[in-house]
Amino acid sequence: MAAYLIRRLLVSALILLGVSFITFVLLYVLPADPVRQIAGRSATAETVENIRRELGLDRPFLIQYGRYLAGLVQGDLGRSYLQKTEVAELIASRLPATLLLMLGAIAAELVLGLTLGIVAALKRGTMLDQTLMMTSFVTVSAPQFVVGLLLLYVFAVKLGWFPIGGYGSFAHLVLPALTLGILGSGWYSRMMRSSMIEVLRADYVRTARAKGLGRARVVLGHALPNAILPIIAMIGIDIGIFMGGIVVVESVFGWPGIGQLAWQAIQRVDIPIIMGVTLVSAFAIVLGNLLADLVAPLIDPRIKLK
Repeated sequence: MAAYLIRRLLVSALILLGVSFITFVLLYVLPADPVRQIAGRSATAETVENIRRELGLDRPFLIQYGRYLAGLVQGDLGRSYLQKTEVAELIASRLPATLLLMLGAIAAELVLGLTLGIVAALKRGTMLDQTLMMTSFVTVSAPQFVVGLLLLYVFAVKLGWFPIGGYGSFAHLVLPALTLGILGSGWYSRMMRSSMIEVLRADYVRTARAKGLGRARVVLGHALPNAILPIIAMIGIDIGIFMGGIVVVESVFGWPGIGQLAWQAIQRVDIPIIMGVTLVSAFAIVLGNLLADLVAPLIDPRIKLK
């Protein structure tokens, strides 16, 4: 286990290094000039150059990247060009909202996706199965803003059950989490259906049925724990995606998460914030996959970490 963790941590460090390098290159060659955003349209050429020199943006690429890495090793994500605040503080202030939305969205995905997938597998080949799979195809294809605006119109504007937007209570969480849950449930339901169909054909399931166990006990006690293994890896990926922020959903519902922070930084070409959010997202994806790999053997002891 220790050797496995050390190897994974080394690989994870290399992945994060690659992500930082690629992102830095893309932002370096970006046509937009962050100095112009800071100085304003009426700034003189001398003012622009002074700001560029002060920020170190007049230096060669390798020197800029080296300075960024040196700060990163010390836990310094840089300082926002426009907000004049440490990027780590800005991200930390948005992190609770992002974590809350992530937990709500994953819970909604699992409840909807696993339920539909299990039902479709048990009713394989029937009209219900085909309807559920067609529904899952529609949900994964639907644009986020369309689903979000539709839920807002029905449940917030027309029925008045939930607030139109904002953050601070469980009622504010329901609609954005449900939006992400509906959109992601299609992937989970299709994966769960395929996995469950394969497990239901296994010998141990036939043996359990032959012993006279009830259908619910066979499905929930024998088939589900094995069929759910591929879902764990998907959850790990979703953790990283949600930790990076869901820009569209957060914008529609006015949710003050990391995604909204990233969108504002992109509009203003605030490079330190863009880099910080990207690295946090990459770290979350790496961490989510590692946790998924560590949890899998706990569910199925036959899985060994090598």
